[in-house]
Amino acid sequence: MLGVLDMWWDGLKGEAGATERALLLPRLYFQHFTTTSFLVERSDGKVAAFLVGFLSQTEPETAYVHFVGVDPALHGQGVGRGLYRAFFALARSHGRRYVHCITSPENTASQAFHTRLGFTASAVKPDYDGPGLDRVAFTIDLSADPVEIP
Repeated sequence: MLGVLDMWWDGLKGEAGATERALLLPRLYFQHFTTTSFLVERSDGKVAAFLVGFLSQTEPETAYVHFVGVDPALHGQGVGRGLYRAFFALARSHGRRYVHCITSPENTASQAFHTRLGFTASAVKPDYDGPGLDRVAFTIDLSADPVEIP
């Protein structure tokens, strides 16, 4: 995953952004959340998209999407929506009502995508992930009318 992040995020936030993204995807996510995460590969085995998610251990009604990436060449083709559909189905099958996720305020494409999916956005949360690491938090209620992702 780390090999595609900078290219897919088009250098968002420069070198600091690259370091931040790398720190968000340590190996432990791929070792301990394999049953709640999804990977889309091209026919040549290269990564096309991924979603790293998990079921909250402390909030029994909650699931969390930690990190999602889709090759920009595939944007608008339903790959991201498909990943979220799969994760919502998994969350529901485990009795989860809410799905949460975050993004950086600079990532306006991510904010627009999550809003289109039906997530509700918070105001910017200063220092959410540490000093200078502001975030926008998103929540969707899966128990409301069935989430139909356009």
